This record gives sequence, C-alpha cells and structure tokens, in this order.
Amino acid sequence: MLGIDLSGKRAFIAGVADDRGYGWAIARAMAAAGATICLGTWPPVMRIFRMSLKRGRLDRSLPGGGELEIEKIYPLDAIFDTPEDIPAKYRDDKRYRAVDGYTIQEVADTLRADFGDGCLDILVHSLANGPEVRKPLIETSRSGYLAAISASSYSLVSMVQRFGPLMRPGAAAVSLSYLASERVIPGYGGGMSAAKAALESDTRVLAFEAGRRWGMRVNTISAGPLPSRAASAIGLIDRMVEYYRTNAALPEVNTADDVANAAAFLCSPLGAGITGATLHVDKGYHVMGIAAEPQL
Repeated sequence: MLGIDLSGKRAFIAGVADDRGYGWAIARAMAAAGATICLGTWPPVMRIFRMSLKRGRLDRSLPGGGELEIEKIYPLDAIFDTPEDIPAKYRDDKRYRAVDGYTIQEVADTLRADFGDGCLDILVHSLANGPEVRKPLIETSRSGYLAAISASSYSLVSMVQRFGPLMRPGAAAVSLSYLASERVIPGYGGGMSAAKAALESDTRVLAFEAGRRWGMRVNTISAGPLPSRAASAIGLIDRMVEYYRTNAALPEVNTADDVANAAAFLCSPLGAGITGATLHVDKGYHVMGIAAEPQL
C-alpha cells in the first residue's frame, strides 16, 4: 500500500497558536505520518498556548490513533529577521519581555544548537497578518500595506534564507496562500491580496534558488477559507465559507484536514517531483467562472 511516510523527518511549523487553524492540522497530519514536530508560536500568545496544551484544552488526537507529541515550541515573530531589527516598543512590551530569541535568525540558531547541522526536513509557513485587512485597498496606508507584505510574504523569504542551511537532502517547504492572489475578493483588503500574490511569486523563485543551493523544494497551497481565530480578523469569514459551500465545484467547504493532508503529501517523498507549484485545495472553487445555479 502506497502511503505518506515522514518517518525520521523533523518538521518546523511556524504560525501555530491554537488548534483551530491550518498550522495545527498540518502538525497533526505530519505527526500521523511519522514526523517529529517543532512549532513556532507568536510571543504574545506563547504563554496561553503552552497553558492550553498543559491543561489538555487542545485536540491532540492523530488521524488513525495516537496523540500529537511536540518536540519543542519556539517563540517566533517572523517580522523580525535579527535582534537588531526589534524596535524599542517591542523590547519594552511585557508580552515580549517574558521570552527571548524570537527573531527568525535566532530561532534558526537555536534549532542548530538544539539538534545540530542538518536537523530539518520540512518547513511550514502558516503565517499571515495584515493590520488593515478590513480596509479596502484604496484606503490602505503605506505602512499597513508594507506590514502585510512583511508578515505574510517576506517572512517566507527570510525563513527559507535562514533555515535553508539546516535542511537535509530532500527537504521541502510549504506555505499557505489564498485565491485573493488571483481574483478580487471584496472585504479582503489592507494589501493582503498583494501579499498573497507576492507569496506565490516568491514560491516560484525560491523553488529555483533554494533548489539549486540546498536541493530544497518549495510549494504553496491556495486554501479555501477556514473559520479559524486568525481568519476572524477579516470580519466576513462566515460569509466566505458559506459562499464556497454554495459555489464550489464540489458543493462543500474544504476542511483543515484536507489542506493538512495535501501539505503532508507535498513535503513527503511522494511529492519529490513537485516544486514551485501553487496547489489549490478548495473543492474546486477556483475553477468557477460564475456563481453556480441552485440545484433543483
């Protein structure tokens, strides 16, 4: 039987802070396939996340049985590349004072110190933030636009740049995109559509550059909407979900597990020939040209 086998591989999944998003689902799927899991969590929610884990408030069950084991959780704020990039307002913020080593370079250095060179096989970028996402693009400020690009797309470039040297032969990276990179999604503003378009463009270039430099594959998944805590910032996520349910080629909504299984496949030996790709996991919604007629 041909199955996804990630035995002996270590995955670092950036952008996990609860059990409702795609990042957590990907961690569960990869663990079920045999991978060892490390997580990167935003410093302001690190304490709450650890407490939720300790008190058993998160769904750690694995498909097929067993429980998700996390090797280590690292604080990570992917808008900072090095300690020199951290403004004073963050250094003085009580939510950040409780942790250290949370820039991308510091996390890479800590991983090397913890596990040695050649310690990673899989890098998952489940990161996105646009402080003005509820504003139409035409009303978005320069700072809001650039913040969306920084957190949601350049962070992938920086992570591949700094984690690449830690990757073992056959390594793979995968990120999460959205159809707003290709189509107009009213209500998805603040420069986030441009950030997702940049993410997909950078995926293609990184597939070439990281592939030639480290033999690393880089792909992205254009996922349908998920009513996660992070997505609630958009403000119309429930409407988006219902619209997909009505108008997708398969009249339903993709689940977090659908996306997680696709990510596990892309990062497994079964996906060895795939790089630079944007894979749509949205029940076929992206192929539709007009709204579907009601089924009579």
